[in-house]
Amino acid sequence: MKRIALFPGSFDPFTRGHESLVEGALRLFDEVVIAVGDNISKRGLLSVEQRKALIADLYASDPRVKVASYSCLTGDFARQVGAVAMIRGIRNTTDFNFERSIEATNRRIFPEITTIMLVTPDEYAHISSSIVRELLSFGHNVSEFMPEGIDIKKYL
Repeated sequence: MKRIALFPGSFDPFTRGHESLVEGALRLFDEVVIAVGDNISKRGLLSVEQRKALIADLYASDPRVKVASYSCLTGDFARQVGAVAMIRGIRNTTDFNFERSIEATNRRIFPEITTIMLVTPDEYAHISSSIVRELLSFGHNVSEFMPEGIDIKKYL
């Protein structure tokens, strides 16, 4: 039986920090489904389809990584894809406190799905999608924050 983990997020855009968490999850699971959340109340930099394309291009040669979008409860989507776990990234104590609350709720509603919190490596802990979006809005080069070989301008 294949052990599947769901890695949900907005990924607007997908950064080196996200990439490091996928690498960590692949050491623990047979397959990782990167689930791009479709939150209609948020206006982002990239559309859901653009975010999916960027991530799919990045992992095109790795059959262990799938990319999907969803607009339901994350736990319901995890069930739909057969995930046994949800991956959550922790950069700092603020992230931990936020994620801990989500984990407690998910455990009550979706007890069969384990939340795995992975700590972002130090060299990427300062990177956030919101910082990358802000830098882009002022015309700055963000290549050092993006996965190797990804040119964000291709997706804008």
